[in-house]
Amino acid sequence: MRRIAVLDAPSNLGLRPPTETSVPGCAKAPGALRDKKLLTRLDARDAGCVTPPRYDPGDWRPGDGVAHALQIHSYSVRLAERIGAIVDGGEFPLVLGGDCSILLGSALAMRRLGEEVGGRIGLVFVDGHSDFRHPGNAPYVGAAAGEDLALVTGRGQTELAGIEGRRPYFRDTDVVVLGIREHDEYRLDLQAAGFATRPATAVRAEGARRTAQWARERLADCAGFWVHIDVDVLDPAVMPAVDAPEPGGIALTELELLLTGLVNTPDCLGMELTVFDPDHDPDGRHAAELVSTLVAGLAPLMPPKRPTRAPRVPSPRTATEKRTAA
Repeated sequence: MRRIAVLDAPSNLGLRPPTETSVPGCAKAPGALRDKKLLTRLDARDAGCVTPPRYDPGDWRPGDGVAHALQIHSYSVRLAERIGAIVDGGEFPLVLGGDCSILLGSALAMRRLGEEVGGRIGLVFVDGHSDFRHPGNAPYVGAAAGEDLALVTGRGQTELAGIEGRRPYFRDTDVVVLGIREHDEYRLDLQAAGFATRPATAVRAEGARRTAQWARERLADCAGFWVHIDVDVLDPAVMPAVDAPEPGGIALTELELLLTGLVNTPDCLGMELTVFDPDHDPDGRHAAELVSTLVAGLAPLMPPKRPTRAPRVPSPRTATEKRTAA
């Protein structure tokens, strides 16, 4: 039984600013989820926080490459160190983002681990969008949160796609993509590259539990796998508090079943949660629902609760006998 260790990664570095003078709200997600007693309900260890560099896109313009590239590079290295230490300690890292660019730190940690154990590590990428924009299929790149899957599979500028000379962090054939929408702009690119893919409609048709088993079977030759969960895989009707809501997503119960099926094996090395935005959840209702879904989905990692014994109440006959004896 591995204890869950919760690590905050409150980075917004991979997102464009909502307006010229504002900062994305996803960095507030770890605090919002902790406020709903996530750690207590998971019986998890608090693994602290990897504080990101300052969010400041400055004078970035299209054609300049990925915004915040140097900051994301340095942050990914620090995040990888912390994730690696948790795994080495025999625990299950649950990384709370932040935006999807935190996948680079997780991917670097997994690539290092694969080299240590002499095997490949796979990725289950659960997301409403493919995040597969790269210089080979787009006129320009810019926001790493929309390019993270491309970057971790070796596509894009070296300071992000090839940190420590470890390009790619995941092979295309060691990636399973779940939950993207049928009309995703890069779905045909994924197919041509050999990614195993099930869009949200297929996840719903086949069932979340069977889909999790299918994903594990696709990665059977790997030494283990990492799970990336972007909250926008959920339908906006149940989860509107995300950076880029997209109709046609899955339900909370389906995400719960998917998680249960993925983490219920020692091959699942850890997971991250991204893009929940508390700025769109003023009363905290969606944070509470997300925490309940996570707790239920991660139940296979939690120790079974011991039944509480009711206090022994003497029977009337026993009490009478005691008074008589006295």
